[in-house]
Amino acid sequence: MDSQTIVPTETEEMHSLEHEHPSFLRHHFSSVEQQRDAAGFGMWLFLLTEIMFFGGLFTAYLIFRNWYYPAFVDGSNTLSILLGGTNTAVLISSGFAMALAVWSAEMRKRALLVATLIITTLLGIVFLGIKYVEYHEKWEARHIPGANFSIQDFVHPKDPHDIPLAPDMAEKTQIYFSLYFLMTGMHAVHMIIGIGILVFLTIRAYQGAYTSGHVMPIENFALYWHFVDIIWLFLFPLLYLISRHAT
Repeated sequence: MDSQTIVPTETEEMHSLEHEHPSFLRHHFSSVEQQRDAAGFGMWLFLLTEIMFFGGLFTAYLIFRNWYYPAFVDGSNTLSILLGGTNTAVLISSGFAMALAVWSAEMRKRALLVATLIITTLLGIVFLGIKYVEYHEKWEARHIPGANFSIQDFVHPKDPHDIPLAPDMAEKTQIYFSLYFLMTGMHAVHMIIGIGILVFLTIRAYQGAYTSGHVMPIENFALYWHFVDIIWLFLFPLLYLISRHAT
């Protein structure tokens, strides 16, 4: 009986140990599932703090919009719907590419994962480039809140059928632009951080890090990227589409 007992070799024991404890499994977790659940919980907790942060900005915006609605309408009508709408399409496309990246990691398709991460990165850069064009236009028009802010575009009518704002109300457009730059600026900061993380993930994905069963980093980053997309889907109508209907 003893002579028929199969004793595993040292190599087989090492393979078995690696199977039970993958290299990406941290020592303080007993299983991959536990590590994944903990990381997912931490990511959702982080996103909750982000929701509270942007929620405060949205609340301030809605309060001031209610108080100074005519000024907010005139400020909004100086923004380009074409550029804002293009950026909306760009971000939606990047979200789709990021969703494909998650699928690629789960299906262990390394080449497709790298490609979709690169596409997501490029679309994020395109978004920031368009945002720079918008900011530059505001700078040239002197719509940056402060001592050099110009209210002439709001006091004088743009055509004979326009009703100009009173000087005191035109000054309130600075509040609109302050919120515009604060909200879109913070959104852009999140985009820049996301692009930096995407570059890191792309390099690691090229090295085969996320196509061997370890898809958690890709999944968690996708949550972050989709959150940034959703924030913009609120910013675009609130900032760009105030009373755009024909009068």
